[in-house]
Amino acid sequence: MAAAKVIGVVGSGQMGSGIAQLAAVNGLEVWLHDTDPGALTRAEKSISESVQRSVSKGQLPQEVGAEALGRVRFTSNLEDFQSADVIIEAIIESEEVKKILFGQLDRIAKGSAILASNTSSISITRLATATSRPHQVIGMHFMNPPPIMKLVEIVRGADTSDDTFNATKSLAERFGKTVICSQDYSGFIVNRILMPMINEAFHTLYTGVATKEDIDTGMKLGTNHPMGPLELADFIGLDVCLSIMKVLHAGLGDSKYAPCPLLGQYVDAGRLGRKRGIGVSGEGRKMKFLFQCPCCSCFCFMKTKAGKAKVKDEAKKEAKEKDEEKKEAKAD
Repeated sequence: MAAAKVIGVVGSGQMGSGIAQLAAVNGLEVWLHDTDPGALTRAEKSISESVQRSVSKGQLPQEVGAEALGRVRFTSNLEDFQSADVIIEAIIESEEVKKILFGQLDRIAKGSAILASNTSSISITRLATATSRPHQVIGMHFMNPPPIMKLVEIVRGADTSDDTFNATKSLAERFGKTVICSQDYSGFIVNRILMPMINEAFHTLYTGVATKEDIDTGMKLGTNHPMGPLELADFIGLDVCLSIMKVLHAGLGDSKYAPCPLLGQYVDAGRLGRKRGIGVSGEGRKMKFLFQCPCCSCFCFMKTKAGKAKVKDEAKKEAKEKDEEKKEAKAD
């Protein structure tokens, strides 16, 4: 199978735009699709700012950055994917919605095109049944954020061919990623291990074993994790964590994968984590700066001097505002 030259990415959120940026920087022509024109506008701005930061920091030559931005095209029409050699789906984590999309892509894409899913837990074999080319359907699970994280988890469905696997592995390696391979079981490798840990952290909080601060501190200092499980859940999105736990519970049929009631309660209340500004480990501006990295939107910002200074400045502002509020209350 010839090396890919044109990549299609469906979904312009953080994952989709990150994958598109990664492909463009590595020399591929990219079509980035979203049904929401506003989302495409935000993605275009995000990709441009991210590439420009890499250039300004000397991580990317200016010419390479300019060429990369010129290789990304934005569309709300799936028909533009007719020339794509590989199409990567990065939409909502719903099997029903993904199957509908894969059926559409199967009718639009050229016969040799590979259809890949960025799903973190859903069966590739079942997604492939929505197409007439199950041997060319594969899981290509990037970690968040795709331009920074070094891992790609490749998942073969029951009918995925060796050619499809080899082409997908070569593409991931072209992106500079380390590849791990999983059989098509719910949660694959990373989330099969990670999500039950996060779910257990919620149970630990739910049953009153410890506070959220002590749970996260225990895992950070006791097991050398860069962030605690509850902090990480806020970064991933509590709704995503709940969805994956439901997939694990249904797919593996073991009660140990049943989502913690507290996790479901947070999601029902709209406390979804960083993307909503409120979750289990914090809320408001404090959460925004705890996780928001100016170069890649990941938690690595907290490891930098600039990140720590930003959080301190924000804390000072909040303290000053509270003092002013107290003064105003006394005056009244």
